Amino acid sequence: MQSFEFNTVARILSGVGSALALAEQCRHLGITRPLLVTDPGLIAIGLVQPVVVALESAGLKALVFDQVREDPPEATVHAAAQLARSGGVDGVIAVGGGSSMDVAKVVAVLLGGTQALSEIYGVGQVSGGRLPMILVPTTAGTGSEVTPIAVITTGETTKAGISSPVLLPDIAVLDAALTLGLPPAVTAMTGVDAMVHAIEAYTSRHKKNPLSDNLAINALHLLSRNIRTAVHEGSNQQARENMLLGACLAGQAFANAPVAAVHALAYPLGGHYHIPHGLSNSLVLPCVLEFNASEASALYAELAEVVTGAVVTGSDEAKTAALIAALRQLIDDVTLPATLNKAGVKESDLEMLATDAMLQQRLLVNNPREVAYDDALAIYRAAYGASA
Repeated sequence: MQSFEFNTVARILSGVGSALALAEQCRHLGITRPLLVTDPGLIAIGLVQPVVVALESAGLKALVFDQVREDPPEATVHAAAQLARSGGVDGVIAVGGGSSMDVAKVVAVLLGGTQALSEIYGVGQVSGGRLPMILVPTTAGTGSEVTPIAVITTGETTKAGISSPVLLPDIAVLDAALTLGLPPAVTAMTGVDAMVHAIEAYTSRHKKNPLSDNLAINALHLLSRNIRTAVHEGSNQQARENMLLGACLAGQAFANAPVAAVHALAYPLGGHYHIPHGLSNSLVLPCVLEFNASEASALYAELAEVVTGAVVTGSDEAKTAALIAALRQLIDDVTLPATLNKAGVKESDLEMLATDAMLQQRLLVNNPREVAYDDALAIYRAAYGASA
């Protein structure tokens, strides 16, 4: 058997209503004064207040930081850390999407050690500890609740990642009740994001292993069979539970077998056009798979029946084509734009996007097929005019 290493969160709690029992988990970790990190949208729809009330009724007064926005900048991290320091917090809770969880991870590290934010970017640069941490996702997409990664916006169009096992939380809490109010578009984008995590983990050139493979397959099974229902019947609790679990499994998979060119080409779309991350992935996914097919068709063929839910016959190449066609159809079924053109990207910007994508070597090295600048540009051009 191949040698491999697999790391994941120490404890996962799953169940409707589990977010209302966070006080018990705080006591388990010795947290008496938590910082709760979230975003203004969740505050506005009343999703966070029951969690805060439940904590307070158990004698734990949470200090709430609710200014997280999509693609959080360094200023947001510093503001949250400053509030936490001034409030004397001894633990961090995130209730939100990937952005809130990323901010919570970084704040927990900044308050638990002595390093500056600028010192922890990259892989394995966190040298200290962190505060106790609980992550509660409100979207079924990023899988950030079980990954050792945080992504922070560092400039007008640039992002930087922090990757360290220290960023894995003590507890991940999966409460599907928190996802019932997600709008269809958000459900679709985050759901496809999770599917990309599973697909890229399964085909990653580096660190792919039997455990990540098993997680990726099970994640794709759950996600592909439930995403349409979750999008079009948002109050379907079973579909929401399956999506949340699928996203978590995909997160565990790619936390150990890292993602590749889909994400590398998606990041510039977010940086320059502020396209949500899940949609950025969706826009380039089919064309990246077509590019990779010459090197990865044997692996893509193994995923074809998982995604289609039907028997797929023929050569590996034929099965790969069936997988890509099924993904295009799924993207259409959940009513996401199918091309860069429809998403508002300018054709004149494709060369700039390709240049920026080549800066994502941390991700590109994991791709089944080597990606050069001309390849990235060709993929963007195909995605610009690809039909649904």
